[in-house]
Amino acid sequence: MKVITVKEAAELIKDGDVIGSAVQGMTGWPEEIGLAIEKRFLETGHPAGITHIHGAGQGNFARMDPEGKVCRGECALAHDGLLTRSIHGHVGCSFKVTEQIVNNKMLAYNYPLGMMGQIWREKGRGFPGLLTKVGLGTYMDPRQDGCKVNDITRKEGEDLVQYIPDFNGEDWLFYTLPKMNVALLRPTTADTHGNLTYEKECMPCEPLDLAMATKADGGIVIACVERIAQAGSLDPRDIRIPGILVDYVCVDENPAERMQTHITHFNPAFTGEIRADVSASISKLPHDAWTVIARRVAAELKAGTTCNFGLGKPTLVPKVLVEEGVEDQFTLISESGVIGGVPAEGGDFGAHWNPEVMYCQTDHFSFFDQGGLDYGVFGLPEVQENGDVNTTYLNGRMAGVGGFPNIAANAKTSIFMGTFTAGKLRTHIEDGKLVIDQEGKFKKFVKKSVQVSFSASEDLKKGNRVIYITERAVLEYKEDGMHLLEIAPGVDLQKDVLDMIDFDVIVPEGGPKLMDAALFGEEWGGLKDLI
Repeated sequence: MKVITVKEAAELIKDGDVIGSAVQGMTGWPEEIGLAIEKRFLETGHPAGITHIHGAGQGNFARMDPEGKVCRGECALAHDGLLTRSIHGHVGCSFKVTEQIVNNKMLAYNYPLGMMGQIWREKGRGFPGLLTKVGLGTYMDPRQDGCKVNDITRKEGEDLVQYIPDFNGEDWLFYTLPKMNVALLRPTTADTHGNLTYEKECMPCEPLDLAMATKADGGIVIACVERIAQAGSLDPRDIRIPGILVDYVCVDENPAERMQTHITHFNPAFTGEIRADVSASISKLPHDAWTVIARRVAAELKAGTTCNFGLGKPTLVPKVLVEEGVEDQFTLISESGVIGGVPAEGGDFGAHWNPEVMYCQTDHFSFFDQGGLDYGVFGLPEVQENGDVNTTYLNGRMAGVGGFPNIAANAKTSIFMGTFTAGKLRTHIEDGKLVIDQEGKFKKFVKKSVQVSFSASEDLKKGNRVIYITERAVLEYKEDGMHLLEIAPGVDLQKDVLDMIDFDVIVPEGGPKLMDAALFGEEWGGLKDLI
């Protein structure tokens, strides 16, 4: 490998290049190279017309600035003429990129997050793409949109996903990617032979698969590190990328630009370097509807099982487990390749307090795909009559599907948690009952969604279970339709529940059960007995 400057690394990117990054938020993103590419483009107009490929969300949700104005990560590339195509698993944390996609300023494809590493792995062994069932019956299926997420891509974009109607008597999808020119990596240390370690990264991601795919395509691998060590001084068991795959290494010139997560510069409890007192590190849950939802989700879980929690409000559930003192009764998992400990919340999503295992994200998704997960917990943006869920495009805003398709399609139980309606919904809890002060403007249980990112019928074919948990009702989709199982104390069945659903639901004879009143108390303390 050759040692170069950050500026020289940016100059290696040519017009029309396809670059890839192995990231989760700001984890794994070589921020200084991104900023140098932006500076070069603004000064010279080059590189132009590049494609950026990544699996997990890449950016910082504008959290590095107190006013939320500084968008970092791939937003540095979001200039007209610079980034002209995005292929991603999630893009919602890169505000400028999502704005350009919604405004048809660039071509955009939204793939399932976990499959990005799997496709890179297939490319790395000389195979053209990935054969999988993930995405059948959703917008990823070419019989719908083939992962194309805006009008300009539907009109001008190439077809990257194929429908295979009969492979050994079954339906499949075949995903491909364009030829890789550059892999941008952000390890911690390189030795003088180019071997790379990732000791300060809190999420494994899929850098080896990206590097292998790029080399197989004849591209170059560039690593931006904190430091360079003498060859032979690194423990060979710690090396994640062998130097035979690495072409160039540059060293951070402004270490403050390196972020461990969306919002954290470095927390040694996220890497396993130290163990933290989790109960003291995690804020207490408020006495509100979201806590009720998280408690009710926790009540579904059984001790000794594996549980994965998605981005956003699902990370409240581990906080319930900690408050109830039962977090050690479960194996808690995040899609980032981290197992054990307690998943972090908010801008630290994907990291874990006191992780037990950190292994390749691509292998982690193989575990999901083979049905190894007991519970997958996700947000509840929009549900249509046949149980299908739209997590990707709402009210003109897009985020990206993330790891959701792989996980939800194969978890033995998929739990969708969220408020029953959206848009200025206001509630409070009084005397152990839910009080709706102002109904939300938008219904979430609709006749038909704008887009489908989860197929309930495909999930049921595998013998899995699909549940929807809100502050006022619990529902389950079965082969004969949507069943209303429970309602909250204090709500009116007709006005507050049935009238807020755009389709007929199956109500048990005698009416639904009441949700456990203990869920609505200031303190709970009932989870140990339930699990």
